[in-house]
Amino acid sequence: MSTFRLSPAVAEAFPGTLVAVVTATGLRGREPWPATSSALEDLEQRFADGAWAPADENDPRIEAWHTAYRAFGTNPRRIRPSVDALGRRLAKKGTLPRINPAVDSYNSVSVRHGLPAGAFDLDHVTGTVDIRHADGSETFTPLGEPDTVESPKAGEIVYTDSTGVLTRHWNHRDAHRTRVTERSTHVAFVLETLRAATDGPLVETAAGELRDLLIPHADRTRVHCLTPGQPRATL
Repeated sequence: MSTFRLSPAVAEAFPGTLVAVVTATGLRGREPWPATSSALEDLEQRFADGAWAPADENDPRIEAWHTAYRAFGTNPRRIRPSVDALGRRLAKKGTLPRINPAVDSYNSVSVRHGLPAGAFDLDHVTGTVDIRHADGSETFTPLGEPDTVESPKAGEIVYTDSTGVLTRHWNHRDAHRTRVTERSTHVAFVLETLRAATDGPLVETAAGELRDLLIPHADRTRVHCLTPGQPRATL
């Protein structure tokens, strides 16, 4: 059993924070996920047809994250929020990455709705997961770079557990240790907004869509929410 917490300081600095945590247990990442494949192909086709385009930095959903990044000392045009980087990749290449079914599922929901998304393999998480300001003493090993160790700057917002940082710059990049692979069976997916009053229904819809993609390939799924008024969730 894992617990996610939103720190009081982050809640105070960003009172519109809403994080939906979608958990999946008994996940089967080695079998075909046809609905996820179709979701990716649909987005790519709609983009190619000019019927839809991903949110860019002028969209209020992305702009709010750029403002937040600047507030904790990160230049969002050099180090971009995950959904911003994903949308820019689609706009440039016309395609979305294929990593594995679970990751592809949250990527499709993320770019479709303009919401940052990520995931953690809970079997590799230690202790409570906190969304908080870094104090400068933490360590982080980036996804895909197992021999690299970084030190987040004091004041940067991070996801952490008792071992180290799970995500830098709030949602820019995940850690290698808790990466989701085809072998992951117990996963927490997150979808985030800083504009709960406006985008709360959008997050609810996105969490439902992600859950629909997971349900055929998991023994159980659940949705939890973190807000300043409800800063703790036990999964």
